[in-house]
Amino acid sequence: MPEVTFSKSGFEASPIVLGMVGAALLAITGAVSTALWFCCQRRAAKVAGQPPYRFIHMLKGISIYPEALQEKRTFRGRRVSVPNKKPLHLSPPDPSDGGSIRTPAAIENTLLAEAPLEPGRGTSRGSPDGGGMSRGGGGKTLLVKPVSPSELVPGVGSTSSSSSELEELQLGKLLFSVEYNFSKKALVVNIEEARGLPIVDERTASADPYIKMTILPEKKHKVKTRVLRRTLDPTFDETFTFYGIPLGQLQGLVLHFLVLSFDRFSRDDVIGEVMVSLVGLDLSNGERVSLSRDIIKRNIQKVVGRGELLLSLSYQPAANRLSAVILKARHLPKADIVALSDPYVKLKLYIGRRRVAKKKTHVKRGTLSPVYNESFAFDLTPDTLPDASLELHIINFDRTTKSEGIGRLLLGPAAPGSGGEHWREVIEHPRRQVAKWHSLSDY
Repeated sequence: MPEVTFSKSGFEASPIVLGMVGAALLAITGAVSTALWFCCQRRAAKVAGQPPYRFIHMLKGISIYPEALQEKRTFRGRRVSVPNKKPLHLSPPDPSDGGSIRTPAAIENTLLAEAPLEPGRGTSRGSPDGGGMSRGGGGKTLLVKPVSPSELVPGVGSTSSSSSELEELQLGKLLFSVEYNFSKKALVVNIEEARGLPIVDERTASADPYIKMTILPEKKHKVKTRVLRRTLDPTFDETFTFYGIPLGQLQGLVLHFLVLSFDRFSRDDVIGEVMVSLVGLDLSNGERVSLSRDIIKRNIQKVVGRGELLLSLSYQPAANRLSAVILKARHLPKADIVALSDPYVKLKLYIGRRRVAKKKTHVKRGTLSPVYNESFAFDLTPDTLPDASLELHIINFDRTTKSEGIGRLLLGPAAPGSGGEHWREVIEHPRRQVAKWHSLSDY
């Protein structure tokens, strides 16, 4: 007998699926209803001219909505808002008012009312002759008169300029002694003490002084004393001996003392300097000569320019070659705000107006007196010498932005100043290394 099968028509859904569908429909219905409610509330608020809800700045107690800014009044030449509600932070209670808390506006009104009127000085607001402001309140008037800067700041006025200049010049005294040691052929300098130094650190009302000393003009000998903490009258008593100085050269030397105050967290502060020429100073008897000099403000003329570059040139006619040795630079200006400069030198050789070669040195990091000692060779025939010129640029390297030029130097037959003299000397004396210091010009 054949097997009989029965098929059920229709769709059987699981109760779980039905529940999920119902929940989704319910959520959609709720979201749509909420959105419609918010839209109706906003529309009603716009029609009524009021915001749907109000936010109050809890620190100041001032409403940030525009209707609170509509009530304004002018006070002392500027417009200030007067909120309807009392601020949350108010002044302490006044016993005269029965312990009630006063608003800032009430305090201002009280001050205006309680100030007495000076006889013969009262003027009304906007009066052309008084320039001040008067306000009546219970028979009492406040007069606000213009105040000069000399009344606000003590010492500001016609007589204060001369006194400030006098204080600026009083930087103290430096006491030291000089003698010559014939057996060692040495100059002996004893830095004894400094007196009456100015205050550098306002927090401690003192300074941390020390002294740097250099023998000019060669600057081969550089020494410095130890740092003495928190004193304006330091006693160093330190002796420095400079060997290899013949007695005949003393008349051409200058002692340079630079007085500084040590700063652990930033650049040391320069207090002043002392320049002592040994011309006319008799050290031939071998006795110690005690000297005292006023400390003066540092002369910074030497660092106002773009610095100097030491360059050596040589021309080899047989090899048709011009050799340039970049030795070092000094007194370069500080290009970075935070750190020192990172200078390098770029060399360009021109024949007429055409550039034929370009070279550059390595970058020297964090220095204003870089030492390069790098040599470069350029092919240059004798017939092109009259039209040739060498241009040098000192550039501060910057990895993030465009490198900034520090100074430039031009050498050639038509170059002005030391550049032209150096070039002509090299051409007139071939096969000879000629080294010269050159002042850099603006970039």
